[in-house]
Amino acid sequence: SLVWAATPGMLFCKNRESSLHPLDLSWVFGYNSSLAVHSLMDGEDRVLLYVSSHTVVIHDILQNKQFHLQGHTNVISCLCMSEDKRWVATADRGPDPLIIVWDSYSGVPVRTIFESHSEGGVCAIAISQNAKYLVTISAAAVQKVCVWRWTLPTEKPICSTELKPEFGYQDYVIFNAQNPHEFVSNSKTQVIFYLWVRQSQLWGENTAWLLSPQTFKCLVGQFSQSVFHFNNTQALTGTSAGKLVVWNMDNPRTLPEELPAKPHGITATKVVSMQKEGLTVLEVLDSCVVTGDVKGQVKFYDGLLRLLTIYSHNKVGPIQSISFSTILRDAPGARSGQPFLTSWSDSSNSVSLTLNRNFILSTSDATMFHVATDSTNFERIMEEAKEDVNAIACHPQEPLVAVGSHCGLLKVWDYKKTQYLFSRIFTEAAIQCLSYDPEGHILAAGFTDGSVYILDAISLQSSCEEFQFSQGPVTHISFSHDSKYLATADENYSVTVYKRVQQKGSGCWEHLAGLESHYKPIRSILFGVHLDSNEPRLLSLGADRQLVEYDLKSSVKDHLVVTHRDRLEQAAVPLCIAWYPKLSTESFFLTANNCYKMKLYNTTTKVCRKTLLGPTYGSPLEKIQILPRTSSADPQQHYLVYITKDKVGLQMLPVDGNPHKSSAFICHPDGAADFAISHDGRYIFTAGGKDRTFMKWKVNLHALDAAAFLGGEDLIPFYNLLDGGREGKFFRELEDYFYYVQLCRQSIETLDSRQVSTHIPLEEIPSVMRAIGFYPSEEEIEDMINEVKFSKYADTGEEVAEINLGDFIKLYINHRPALGLSMKTIQRVFQVLGYDNKKGDKVIDRGDFLSLLQCRGEQMTEDELAECLTPLLGSRPREGGSEPDTCDTTGAAALTEEEIPAEITAEIFVADILGLPIAE
Repeated sequence: SLVWAATPGMLFCKNRESSLHPLDLSWVFGYNSSLAVHSLMDGEDRVLLYVSSHTVVIHDILQNKQFHLQGHTNVISCLCMSEDKRWVATADRGPDPLIIVWDSYSGVPVRTIFESHSEGGVCAIAISQNAKYLVTISAAAVQKVCVWRWTLPTEKPICSTELKPEFGYQDYVIFNAQNPHEFVSNSKTQVIFYLWVRQSQLWGENTAWLLSPQTFKCLVGQFSQSVFHFNNTQALTGTSAGKLVVWNMDNPRTLPEELPAKPHGITATKVVSMQKEGLTVLEVLDSCVVTGDVKGQVKFYDGLLRLLTIYSHNKVGPIQSISFSTILRDAPGARSGQPFLTSWSDSSNSVSLTLNRNFILSTSDATMFHVATDSTNFERIMEEAKEDVNAIACHPQEPLVAVGSHCGLLKVWDYKKTQYLFSRIFTEAAIQCLSYDPEGHILAAGFTDGSVYILDAISLQSSCEEFQFSQGPVTHISFSHDSKYLATADENYSVTVYKRVQQKGSGCWEHLAGLESHYKPIRSILFGVHLDSNEPRLLSLGADRQLVEYDLKSSVKDHLVVTHRDRLEQAAVPLCIAWYPKLSTESFFLTANNCYKMKLYNTTTKVCRKTLLGPTYGSPLEKIQILPRTSSADPQQHYLVYITKDKVGLQMLPVDGNPHKSSAFICHPDGAADFAISHDGRYIFTAGGKDRTFMKWKVNLHALDAAAFLGGEDLIPFYNLLDGGREGKFFRELEDYFYYVQLCRQSIETLDSRQVSTHIPLEEIPSVMRAIGFYPSEEEIEDMINEVKFSKYADTGEEVAEINLGDFIKLYINHRPALGLSMKTIQRVFQVLGYDNKKGDKVIDRGDFLSLLQCRGEQMTEDELAECLTPLLGSRPREGGSEPDTCDTTGAAALTEEEIPAEITAEIFVADILGLPIAE
């Protein structure tokens, strides 16, 4: 097997096979600096292992290569590594958490534990020195500790116990290197020692220790990490006050056949003041105790806690982890099998020490150092963003990607060579968005304090003074196609436009105008080109459902002119917009809303021309862009790139509702903030926001084409979306309704010969839709009919008057609610419209219920209301009804007073009024 034959370093020796997926993770930039960084190999092959979001990265620093261990769907919360650096265990927290054990030699996941801590995931994990056992601590409010024999194919732990809440939140755990049946964990305030016996599934837990200033008459501080002493008679705990708590354990502590009532006595004998700075890392290696602190110092002590040597550098921040190489470097007097310390001498003035293992430092401010112990040389090997990464942009002509973070760091990378090129740090505010101009000479940056910087794309120096016209954080920034205009949107719902002007023979930028054009957050700003000229066109889309178009040519200083303001949606919220490729004689822009629908609007009339089912991968599309065509791609084929809350995906165009034409992959489980596409369309870059990473994805269009082909042609993909498919009961009922409409059109009682057709008139679409369980609003009915009626108008100039069964199925699939109508949705409506009755239920008063139907939204007349309620409630409609001039509810109320209860709950509305079953 791959695992049996694996050797160290083989990951980067084998050729990477071509991916079978439309998107392949190519490189990960940044890492989780709150977790440990491990040194896998040192010397000629300097290989590190660290965590980035939900991915484990094995990174060969010298060869500039990465290998990714992918399997988690949530952000990895903790990891550990075996003594021989072969087995890596990772765990996450979130829905459906996993524990995965990997072989670092082959990159193969050798063990996956499902449902280990389903109540919240894992916050701490450790592996025993013999690499047979894992211990995990859950992240739930009531924490659970489990021991696993991961080499056995079982989903149940060997033993487990729950911790009392007064023990504090235990977030660190480690085994005794000399006894795998013993381990210790600690919270900020308490330390717990454990001893477990497998034989009878018993569990022992020593009293948790809470140290206060009164315990040793000194300030102890908060606990950071604990470790067992190499003498096997003591344990140590580091604190934020720079002290070590020394625990003495009774001898002998051999494993009993049965667990005694009190496993073993442990007492805190003393608190040793090591230094003033807080201790963040505590390790035992061979015959040394090693500490790391908040000032970036690494100190080595002997077994009696006497200082041996110090490694420090003024540019090293608070230490998060220390990982030592397994390679023994040649040193004077060093031979195979000798301990970590090769020689040392002590005098009254100094301590000198010769070490034979280099080590890797990682700091809490996202920096890694390689420390060569023979020269005390601190080599910085990685420095990444310390805060959220929200801004990303690709150069329009060169293989460059610019990334900005909330710590003010702006970095530019060569993404083909994966090399860092240059950077600039802004100390004034956090970078929120970036955009290159179409010529690639300028890089514009929007900041959280509302400022906008115009930078030279290479030097990153400011081309002019920064602008400060936005009253809130700048969320969007974009250039016009001719680089004459720059537009921004901010959190105060305002759009601001800047104009390029000539001053003293060179181009400069000035503020043109701004306008608070929306009353809810702005989702997108979009530059385009007018159809009848080369003048730029600017639009903004808001969560208020408004699409606002601006007249840049008529706008003057401090006055931004609005030409059109159109409402795009009735109930859904539009989330993003893009120009649709020219696939027909008609021009469109494409939107995606929060109901998983994509819509095509005529660019001139803003009329909805088509509604389509979009990708349904757990959350709606947040941002979309058209993929630039590559030289190898079919010139007639276009693709759309999108991100959802946590995924990045590709969609084949034209959009038609076929789910096989779309594919998505988890990119940032904690939320994808933004994405950018390389100028040649070969790579997609996603920014992870608070996970402080961004990822490079390689595009493989042939894989998506193959998936679409295998999904079937014509109506086959749509049949599979029907309940029961092509041979199911639902499809047969739909056929029956289709032909029943024809019977009704020709009169049920006629004796004339029937004309059987494969089409029905467009005006019958609403009746059939309602018959099969889809109840569209009047506006949705109008959109459906117009979609079919004008489907060929742009090409032939003729209207369509009827629809066949196949097109009807597509229309139904694309327009019906993507996820159905759930009881929770109706209950949320009652939460908003209702009030609490005496029983504490959310109810709507009968009079208010009838009034809302007649006076709000798509208003119903009294007769229409009676006509609808009568068959539902089993009553007869009254005669001689007339349409009232005002919202008079007395007639309808009198009609239904006995049938409708005075107080209506969501359950009464669904079950008793609508007559629909309520799912258990």
